[in-house]
Amino acid sequence: MEAVLTVFGWLLLAQGVGGLMNTLFGWWRWAHGLLVVNVLPILKGYEVFASIVIGVLGFVLLAVAGSMKRAEDGQ
Repeated sequence: MEAVLTVFGWLLLAQGVGGLMNTLFGWWRWAHGLLVVNVLPILKGYEVFASIVIGVLGFVLLAVAGSMKRAEDGQ
């Protein structure tokens, strides 16, 4: 479970940072179709906020995975 949370955490963090950089600075135009915020039509106009939320969610998943590892090592 810890490995799954870690992988999804890094994936969401990368999506959040990539979406934010692409929206604000126009970088990574080649990855426009790979970013979740650009693919979902419901997020049109809210790309910055959605990218921040996705990045924070990824950070939370990484924190949960880390706390699971510490709890497992402590027992």
